[in-house]
Amino acid sequence: MPLKFIRRFTKSILLIPTVLVALLFVLACLASELNPTGWWFMGALSLLLPYLIIVLVFAFIFWLITKPKASLIPLLALLIGWRQIKVVFSYHIFSSFVIENKAPETIRLVSWNVASMYGISEQKSNKKYDRKEIAATIQGLNPDIICLQEFNHSETQGPYADNIGLFSEAYPYHYFSKDVNRKNGFYQSGSIIFSKYPIIHTQKIKYPKGISESFIYADILHGMDTIRIINVHLQSYKFSSQDYQDIQSIKRQTDSTLQASYSILRKMQLAYSRRAVQAGMIRRTADSTKIPSIICGDFNDVPASYAYFKIRGPHRYDAFLKKSWGVGRTYYAIAPTLRIDYILPEDRFEVGQFDLIDENLSDHLLLVADLHLKPGANR
Repeated sequence: MPLKFIRRFTKSILLIPTVLVALLFVLACLASELNPTGWWFMGALSLLLPYLIIVLVFAFIFWLITKPKASLIPLLALLIGWRQIKVVFSYHIFSSFVIENKAPETIRLVSWNVASMYGISEQKSNKKYDRKEIAATIQGLNPDIICLQEFNHSETQGPYADNIGLFSEAYPYHYFSKDVNRKNGFYQSGSIIFSKYPIIHTQKIKYPKGISESFIYADILHGMDTIRIINVHLQSYKFSSQDYQDIQSIKRQTDSTLQASYSILRKMQLAYSRRAVQAGMIRRTADSTKIPSIICGDFNDVPASYAYFKIRGPHRYDAFLKKSWGVGRTYYAIAPTLRIDYILPEDRFEVGQFDLIDENLSDHLLLVADLHLKPGANR
């Protein structure tokens, strides 16, 4: 009798955290629907989704074995959040990327946040070599179009800072945002699009509220088709090295936890609000043309976020979800589940191949995709 009571009591106690996790998961799923300008903390919840999904799956299995009726709680929560689960995990386990397997008429596109073209080495003596390694890694994939974020260049410092020159022989066409342009070309930074094919129209669209960054697009003539490539870099959290130390102090529960948390949350609030505005601008620009388009770049936000769903819309594929597997981490810092870089072609394209490549040359992984425009899609 006492043993039976203890089992019932234990199950009752375990039911409480199951309900709480289920409710937290449902709230986190709302992040994709609620504009973070007014609901920024919901965006922070979306960062927890992969972990909450795993907990709910284990809870479902546990309750299915011990108390089947209780298993309906995690199951119902998972069903409610199925739309978000589909963008967090990809299931194409046996997909692969073969450089030589580039089909005729296919466009191979690379997107990469290159961390200012000087790599992640802390040693100044190594950084001047990283820019060449980055360029060689990209060109070794033989892409047709290259979209880089956090790219920098100098028009006046000579060959050691001429980063456009690393690509210009193989890619005679480019468009550079030059969001920062100091001392008449001494130092320039922003997003850039390189192309083997003619660029016939370009535009730079600045973000509002005094932000120096922008997003850019280039209309590229590929055979008889014109394709719009939209290269974006959304607002980051702007975490400093001190902020990353503060994150570690929060994990360790040190005395400075409260102060560190306030500073980090304030930066997150600003970033979520700005990304919401930027995502709306990108979506309107993408929807304003009949030209088949591909959006790529660093969103600085996860797949279950408002920014991701706003930009992707109902008529775009996520190349990772089409041809890869797992959670697809693209950014090293903070957490092992941060997929914040994307290639999103319109559904007028077919995704042939996709891969995430880690060469330890940036704090982001390189994305590469083979995309094929469906017959008649540009008519």
